[in-house]
Amino acid sequence: MRHPLLKGFKVWLAAVGLFALAGGNLLYAQDSASPAAPQVAPATVGARSVPATADMEEYKIGPSDLLELSVFGVQEMTRVVRVNAQGMISLPLLGTIRAGGLTANELETVLAAKLSENLLQNPQVSVFIKEFVSQRVVVEGSVMKTGVYPLTGKTSLMQVLAIAGGLNQIADPTNVKIFREKQSGTREVHTFDLLAIRAGKAEDPLIKGNDTVVVEESASAAFMKGVTDTLRGFVGFGTVPLR
Repeated sequence: MRHPLLKGFKVWLAAVGLFALAGGNLLYAQDSASPAAPQVAPATVGARSVPATADMEEYKIGPSDLLELSVFGVQEMTRVVRVNAQGMISLPLLGTIRAGGLTANELETVLAAKLSENLLQNPQVSVFIKEFVSQRVVVEGSVMKTGVYPLTGKTSLMQVLAIAGGLNQIADPTNVKIFREKQSGTREVHTFDLLAIRAGKAEDPLIKGNDTVVVEESASAAFMKGVTDTLRGFVGFGTVPLR
């Protein structure tokens, strides 16, 4: 009677042969899944290819965000304000102003226009978002820790994946998607290649509030993991002493 280990070794050889025929590369998949240096490749929206930075609008101010406002040469106008639940801020001399839904640059323009009406000539207004509190991002798919994470500042795709613990062993680093809702109510999809980002061939895009990031699974890596798990269990069974 042949020892079970011999039979297990033959099964292992057969599995390796099948994986080679499938063109898999376990080491490549595991190495590329490392979250150490994410980056982005050209994005695709539907079937149309677009640059990674296209339609990646600047952050929109929302409720509870903390803003630092200053006017060049007017120290008294420098202050830190919190956006209220209605998206409004209150300032001396200017009263209540809507900040929610605007970018920092857009709010600078609004404040400069109001100041120039009666108070200052050609005011130079600066708006800095100190805390991004109102925005969240959902991370799903082949990452170590899926979940909903707050955006506490300008956050890139690679940073979000690092917050989620990085990619797992069966992730496909060349197929990471960002799902984004447009103001029109339509949904667009941008696809990124982390290997291209790592190589400096593509930008690391900024994440917007309410984005959903999905890391797709690598079919070859998933197959090899299944084979490895099966063989590990089989070899463990085969080492039981014969009686």
